[in-house]
Amino acid sequence: MSAIITDQLRILNAKNFVSAATSDANSYYAFVGLPNATDYSSTWDVTPPAPKDSFDQEDDYWDTMIALKKISSGDVKQVVKKNVWSSGTTYDMYRHDISRTNTSKPSGATNLYNANYYVVNEDYKVYICLNNGVDPENPSGKPSLDQPTFTDLEPRPAGDSGDGYIWKYLYTIKPSEIVKFDSTNFIPVPSDWEISTENASVRNNAATSGQLKIVTVTNRGVGLGTANRTYTRVPIKGDGSGAEATVVINNDSKVESVTISNGGSNYTYGTVDLVSGGVPTGSTSPVFNVIIPPQGGHGADIYRELGAYSVLVYSRIENDIENPDFITGNQIARVGIVENPESFGASSLLSSDKASALYALKLTGTGYSTASFTADSRITQTIGVGSTAVGRVVSYDSTTGVLKYWQDRSLVGFNTDGSQNASPTYGFNLNRFTASPGTGGSVNIIGGSVTLGIDTNFTGVSTSINSRTYYLGQTFTNGVSNPEVKKYSGNIIYVDNRPSITRSANQKEDIKVILQF
Repeated sequence: MSAIITDQLRILNAKNFVSAATSDANSYYAFVGLPNATDYSSTWDVTPPAPKDSFDQEDDYWDTMIALKKISSGDVKQVVKKNVWSSGTTYDMYRHDISRTNTSKPSGATNLYNANYYVVNEDYKVYICLNNGVDPENPSGKPSLDQPTFTDLEPRPAGDSGDGYIWKYLYTIKPSEIVKFDSTNFIPVPSDWEISTENASVRNNAATSGQLKIVTVTNRGVGLGTANRTYTRVPIKGDGSGAEATVVINNDSKVESVTISNGGSNYTYGTVDLVSGGVPTGSTSPVFNVIIPPQGGHGADIYRELGAYSVLVYSRIENDIENPDFITGNQIARVGIVENPESFGASSLLSSDKASALYALKLTGTGYSTASFTADSRITQTIGVGSTAVGRVVSYDSTTGVLKYWQDRSLVGFNTDGSQNASPTYGFNLNRFTASPGTGGSVNIIGGSVTLGIDTNFTGVSTSINSRTYYLGQTFTNGVSNPEVKKYSGNIIYVDNRPSITRSANQKEDIKVILQF
């Protein structure tokens, strides 16, 4: 038994994802992480390995996460493949009958959405190609010579070159959407097309479902009608009604051209009926292809017409002196998206704009303002007799004394690939750093040649130094801070391993994630 899942399910899933991601009932975040990528693979920065999809690997994504940025309702949009108009390019045309056995020309696409049948021009106006100049002498169409720039509601040529192209204007991408959603390979489609007043004129112009716009000539026939005569009101017969065409017969008594003069309505198939139109058929009948528009007509449903089964999720990572969760001076090699993470120590959804996924300590002691902790090096604290807490350095701010670190299983008993280490230096228990060590323990933090103490007298989210307030990004209690997000909560739905980059103080990163359904 043969079966398919159609592209319409993909489009529906994309719509549903946008609806979920923009709903107040949910909370989606972009995250960055993995400051020690080369510990996982010495060639990571040349050829990052493909992410793995398992519950075990998901825990590692959480353990190496650095910070998260909330995705707002304006940061998610359906997108389609980007085809930039270029003079001399032969584009596909919209056809309702593209399939494995009836491929698109000239691309050879086996379905509509893989064909290059629409373009975006230099002013970010989007057009669908209804006719690419195809005729019996040019069965794959002709090069496009005139860039479409008009915003007329009815389809028409773009210029006077005679390239044979007929374009239909659909929409214009807004400047604000260009910044977020324009990318190398994708362009955005408008949100809420079905109800948006902005696009009502195009949507309403679709008018009656099944209104025909284009008939192409596959074979011109022989001995037709009267030479050099134009026949009007030639009916188009099919399951719809009212459509008529104008047929021009050339000097050789062959069909020169066919244009729709009345689009009619409710067609799902049709043919030009020359006999009923009073056109003698001659010795060889011509062959026409009546192009059936999408349900509702061109422009009625932009998502279905253009195949919007991809979603772009945008997030900008930038430094914020009042909420410095995105560290500088160390590397990141992973970005991703997590659905519905929870706040640390609670069962409620995380809601803050930015959130740290790191543990942190506020240190004090002689030399704290000149101390240096090497990125990704180990720090330790003796928390009791025979018990040691161990972590990896993410960043250290010598002005505030805040040391951010992370802990994962590679510190106690396991390697980064998940295999077991039979003789871990610090045992198999992953102990947390604490401001209240047990008997035999100490609040001293040791990192290489540096030894500083936890500032157990400090509680708060900011500190004042030399009459200046410094925000620490997360709340400390007795010098110790937990992550702002509950680790292992929610669902990590996207992961991208990338070559490492080192963030600087004046750096911004635009993260654009494409989800294809």
